[in-house]
Amino acid sequence: MRPRIRPLALLALAALATAVPTAHAAGSADVAALQVALRSAGVYAGSIDGVRGPGTAAGVRAVQRRAGLGVDGVLGPATRRALGRAGRPPYGSRTMRLGHVGWDVAALQFRLGAHGFASGPVDGGLGPRSSAALQRFQGWAGLASDGYAGASTLRALGAAPPRAPVKLLRPVQAAIGDRYGPRGQGFHAGLDFPAPTGTPVTAAGYGTVSFAGYGTGWGNFVIIRHRFGMRTLYAHLSAITVNRGAFVPAGGRIGRVGMTGAATGPHLHWEILVRSANVDPLSAL
Repeated sequence: MRPRIRPLALLALAALATAVPTAHAAGSADVAALQVALRSAGVYAGSIDGVRGPGTAAGVRAVQRRAGLGVDGVLGPATRRALGRAGRPPYGSRTMRLGHVGWDVAALQFRLGAHGFASGPVDGGLGPRSSAALQRFQGWAGLASDGYAGASTLRALGAAPPRAPVKLLRPVQAAIGDRYGPRGQGFHAGLDFPAPTGTPVTAAGYGTVSFAGYGTGWGNFVIIRHRFGMRTLYAHLSAITVNRGAFVPAGGRIGRVGMTGAATGPHLHWEILVRSANVDPLSAL
C-alpha cells in the first residue's frame, strides 16, 4: 500500500522542489554556528550571517592563540575542541529537541531562519522560541510537528528556501534600506523602505485586507491576503486607508509611511509570507 501524503505536504514538497536560493540563503549554517561559538568565546562581535569574513577568521585565530595552537585561521579538530561546548556536536549527529545546546543547534536555528521561520537569537540554545519555530516549520513542510529535529526535518531544511510564487509591485516609491536576511543575532524578515512620513503606500498585488489596525512592534499595519497562500504585510504606517475585508487592486492605496511601533525613523517595513513562511521580498520584485 502506498503511504498517504497530506495535501499540505504536497504543497510543501512542490514549494521546496521549485524554490531557488535567495541572497539570504547564501550564508553557510556551519559558518553561522562557528560565529556563535566565537561570540560565546568573546572573540567575535559581528553579525551571525554565515559568511566567513575577516572578523570570523580573526576570531578563529584568537581562539587558536589562546589555546596555544598553530595560528592559521583554519577550523580543524583541535580548534573545534578549543571552542568547548559551543564547538560540538556536529550538525546531524543527533536528534535535537528542547533544552539542547551546541554547534548543531546554532546551525539548526540559522537554517530555520533561512527558511522563513526565525527563532529569535541564533545563540546555540534550543529554547521555547526555537522549539516553536521548529514546530511551525515542520507543519509547513508536512511533517509531524513534534519539536524533534531528526533526519526528516534536517532533510527538509536541506532544500532551498521558498520564494514568492508571483511577481509583485513595489509598495512605495522609495529606495530599499535594510534588506531581508541575517541581522545581528537574528533575521530581518522583510525589506525596509526609508521614506518621508506621509508617503503613499500601495498594495503590491490584488487581494483582500485580512488585518488593518495596531500591534505592538508593528505599530499601524496592514495584511493583505493574495493567491497561492501568499500574504503581504505593511508596517509602521502613519495612517491606514483601508478596512478589514476590503478588496484592493494592485497599486491601490492602503496607507501612508510613518514610524509607529518599534521604529527609529519613518519607513515602510514590508514582508511576504507564503503559507506563513517568510520569503525574501526581492524574489517578487
